[in-house]
Amino acid sequence: MKLNYLVVLASSLIPMVVGMIWYNAKVMGNVWLAESGMTKEKANSGNMFKVVGFSMLFNVFVAMALHVMVIHQMGIYSTLMNEVGLNEVGSPLYNYLQDFMAKYGNNFRTFKHGAFHGFVIAIMFVLPIVGTSALYEQKSWKYIFIHVGYWAISLTLMGGVICAFA
Repeated sequence: MKLNYLVVLASSLIPMVVGMIWYNAKVMGNVWLAESGMTKEKANSGNMFKVVGFSMLFNVFVAMALHVMVIHQMGIYSTLMNEVGLNEVGSPLYNYLQDFMAKYGNNFRTFKHGAFHGFVIAIMFVLPIVGTSALYEQKSWKYIFIHVGYWAISLTLMGGVICAFA
């Protein structure tokens, strides 16, 4: 099983679309500005090429990591990747892996399952990371939940797309 780069790239666009909606002034944008201490002028004065470019790069990293986390079958490949004969057609290990994938290769490969994992990752990884940083920066819980909400939606959708289509 190989990384599906097309699905990774497509799913990396999801946080950009969610962000355009989530951080819009009519949704969470004004609340985020107030909670972060940011002004519209300061937000608009940044180098948008750099901001969007690095955001896309980071989103690709997230999508690549999600690919491994939401597709359970990737585990067998990571377990066997250094074993002799893995890629040798006709070897016992190659035949075992082909048989395994024929029997179990589509288990848990649904949008629903990937979305579940994406949401759990948001709660178990993003909340502690964003929360810890925000608490040290003396930001509010509202600030934390704005960012975690954005990532929960983004990761839920990304996980679903990756699991269903990769």
